[in-house]
Amino acid sequence: MEGKTVIITGGNRGLGKETAKTLAKKGAKIILACRNLQAACEAKEEIIRESKNTNIFVKQLNISSLKSVRAFAEEINSSEERLDVLLHNAAIVPEKLQFTEDELELAMATNHLGPFLLTHLLIELLKKSAPSRILVTSSVTYHFSSLNSKNLNLKTVPFLKSVRSIYFDSKFANICFTKELARRLQGTGVTANCFHPGLVDTEIWTRAPSFFSWPLEIFNKMFFVTVEKGSETGVFLASSEDVEGVSGKYFVDYKQCRLWGSVNNEVKWKEMWDVSKKLVQLSISDSHI
Repeated sequence: MEGKTVIITGGNRGLGKETAKTLAKKGAKIILACRNLQAACEAKEEIIRESKNTNIFVKQLNISSLKSVRAFAEEINSSEERLDVLLHNAAIVPEKLQFTEDELELAMATNHLGPFLLTHLLIELLKKSAPSRILVTSSVTYHFSSLNSKNLNLKTVPFLKSVRSIYFDSKFANICFTKELARRLQGTGVTANCFHPGLVDTEIWTRAPSFFSWPLEIFNKMFFVTVEKGSETGVFLASSEDVEGVSGKYFVDYKQCRLWGSVNNEVKWKEMWDVSKKLVQLSISDSHI
């Protein structure tokens, strides 16, 4: 990875930080794109200390804010000569229904719409750096989603559903985005793949109600993997020559895996894409894919 530049969103903790460490050890230049600058700077020092690679940088990005995404992309496009890997890692599991300054549901904005916009704004730099890679962290929980283009930006939680179902919907959206992105990028030298890192014991799952904490702890020990293990597939997709030219695939444990259900519907990919474009307010002057 020497001579290559990697952007990791949410790289200050959990999977993102562990992935950054490993890629730094391989010689990559790492840009940690994070909302919390203090935590990101602490992560930067830890990564430098463990990898002995000083080519680690921190830039502020609130991926749920369209304004912040645009400011970050403008800075990257003006300061970086190349971008070899864009890894969409940042994600949240909602505890309650919340909305951003752009009137977008917070979890969907963080997990899908922000990455959708950022990819568009950095696509020319990725093409210039080809062969380059876009990686989207999804989840096997897409199976629990009933998402369609009409409920991409929920205003209320559907009857008999938990607000946390929005997380499942966002992971479904991640796959649809990756599939349509790969189709549109054919012949450009830019690939797009998504992956399930495993059920990883990270801070994203720690905000369970207290009465649920002890069974969750038991479940974690039985089924969850460490962040070190969970980061392996992302590192593989970012750095391995084995996946050079591979695009539009869903990976689990290094392997391409079959997708099930309506996430395979190409019409749905296009519909989700078109609605996402409107929600992130892509303008005529923006790069389009």
